[in-house]
Amino acid sequence: MMVVLRVEVEPDNTDLCYLSYLCIFRCMPTDGEITFADHAGRLYARRYGMAPMVGRVLGYLMICDPREQSIGELAEALLASRSAIAGAVTVLDTLGLISRSRSAGERMDRIRIDLTGPQAMGFDVSEYQEQGALAREGLVLLAGEPLERRALVLEWAAFADFLVERLPLLQQDWKAYREALRAAGDLPDDPPNH
Repeated sequence: MMVVLRVEVEPDNTDLCYLSYLCIFRCMPTDGEITFADHAGRLYARRYGMAPMVGRVLGYLMICDPREQSIGELAEALLASRSAIAGAVTVLDTLGLISRSRSAGERMDRIRIDLTGPQAMGFDVSEYQEQGALAREGLVLLAGEPLERRALVLEWAAFADFLVERLPLLQQDWKAYREALRAAGDLPDDPPNH
């Protein structure tokens, strides 16, 4: 939710600065929205080792209005440089968490969260397929070694294979659960990012 700041102007008050007038016409994020984005930044930095700006952009995109934002709008809202925002957007794009669009005649991309891909919801099995392949490479290297020496790599391969098998089933369960939430009216029928 964006808040429009209003400045009451007295007819004889000429002490208002340019920024005061700008606030009258611009929508600015609320303190709560910025705090939420900061909390997302700290979570993603602590949990996933990402730069805090990546989490801040992701957090802000979750709650901003309108849902699609340009690099400049994100920079202005998060009080950050355009290059920091562009770097964060590149990371989020690589992770499959956002999509970009451009309206006819516009020279800038609009960025929004996109939960339609398997990466966005954590159901992408390719990560675990790659880990399993790497673990099996390690097992070839350790062929003939005692079980104790191979134990960690064996478990890593088994865990990766387990997730490759189970994630598609979990994704089906999620889709059924999501549809039940929609049928109950707890989720909108047509999410804004689909």
